[in-house]
Amino acid sequence: MQQDILINWTPHETRVAVVEGGALQEVHLERALERGLVGNVYLGRVARVLPGMQSAFIDIGLERAAFLHVADLLSSLNARHADLESQANASVLPIEKQVFEGQTLLVQVIKDPIGTKGARLSTQISIAGRFLVYLPQDQHIGVSQKIPLETREVLKKRLINLAVTAFAPQPTGGFILRTNAEDASDQELSDDLVYLRKTWARIHEQSSKLPPMSNLHQDLSLLQRVLRDMVSDITQSIRIDSKEQFTALHAFGEAFMPASVSRLVHYTGERPIFDLFGIEDDLGKALGRRVDLKSGGYLMIDQTEALTTIDVNTGGFVGARNFDETIFKTNLEAAGAIARQLRLRNLGGIVIADFIDMSSLEHQQAILQEFAKHLKRDRVKTMVSGFSGLGLVEMTRKRTRESLAHLLCEPCKACQGKGLVKTARTLVYSILREILREARQFNPKEFRVVATQTVIEMLLDEEREHVAALSEFIGKPISLQVDPIMGIEQFDIILI
Repeated sequence: MQQDILINWTPHETRVAVVEGGALQEVHLERALERGLVGNVYLGRVARVLPGMQSAFIDIGLERAAFLHVADLLSSLNARHADLESQANASVLPIEKQVFEGQTLLVQVIKDPIGTKGARLSTQISIAGRFLVYLPQDQHIGVSQKIPLETREVLKKRLINLAVTAFAPQPTGGFILRTNAEDASDQELSDDLVYLRKTWARIHEQSSKLPPMSNLHQDLSLLQRVLRDMVSDITQSIRIDSKEQFTALHAFGEAFMPASVSRLVHYTGERPIFDLFGIEDDLGKALGRRVDLKSGGYLMIDQTEALTTIDVNTGGFVGARNFDETIFKTNLEAAGAIARQLRLRNLGGIVIADFIDMSSLEHQQAILQEFAKHLKRDRVKTMVSGFSGLGLVEMTRKRTRESLAHLLCEPCKACQGKGLVKTARTLVYSILREILREARQFNPKEFRVVATQTVIEMLLDEEREHVAALSEFIGKPISLQVDPIMGIEQFDIILI
């Protein structure tokens, strides 16, 4: 199956769509104002050393000085890998013995500025690749704990052999094998090593040429990560609608990923690139609960904090010869649709798929095989269990970033994310109870109810007898006032 990558770029937002077989499979977003500093490497200058806090303020050219704690100094970090005696000696070395005001340090942001606090720094530089994290100042090779124990040593040996070639004749440095390196080929690992070597060489060169407070390295933008992370053997084109960004991405590709440059295309059509390929419509559908299937069935997708549930329904599908065959064909189509929706919406964590109940074990196995086949196309790690006793398929998908819904949406101010709002009659009775409660504590001349148009109309019409009876019971007049600004569930009772 062929793949096309479409890039819509504006100064405030970058959007990337991955299309396979004419269908949208993935969407990635990056907004200029929301992009953090974590991963950036600076040539910092020590502005102030605070012995009492065992920390220092480092000027890296931002509005506020950044913060460096003694535990994040390279000498202290290296002590953790040393023998116990040298570790004990290094751990007591105070920060004022390691840095001084005016000193130039190579530092990396490990935590973004928050409120009045500046960024937090480390002198232990790490450069992230697609499958590897490079530690140029270390010789340690680590492996993600999520990679099975029996394959870790094999991966280490493969990496060491490849690194000797990629980094010759200079020192290798240290590496951390990321979780997705488990299934990486030698060629993919080699490409990552070449990229990391070139990146570190550029940082090292600039650190000796540029003045203090210079930004030596910025974590890759979404545009650059397209070439590093998303391009594969099935990618036939990468279309981008900005001439300026096309030129910049072409230059980046020639320097770091020359194999991907030939696929870059500058889109010059009059229609917006996402409109031309129907991406905008697909994005709108990806935010809804219901996903229609070609057969007439449909999925209902509900995302919560802890897990995502997906319910499969036959809907109007009655095309098969018998009921069991109808259920099987709907579930078969749903397996592919669910896998696609997981990628498109970037749903992570625990996922419960409620396929339509099937009595045939053969049909259940066929559904699981179809589901597994479609999940293989997912770049994110997934784990699937078989059908439970209740007929549910439980799975997990690694959380790599916010889901599409969390990126583009926020909880409704009216329902606070519940998906439901109280009826007008429920609110009316709440108002009547509140007036009675207030009448027992206070003695105003009048009670004035301020609420939305719908609630006030119900008080004046269907519930007017109850309002009159309450007014007579408490011996006070009740007046009504519409406030068009109020939310659906809001109301106020004013004592006059």
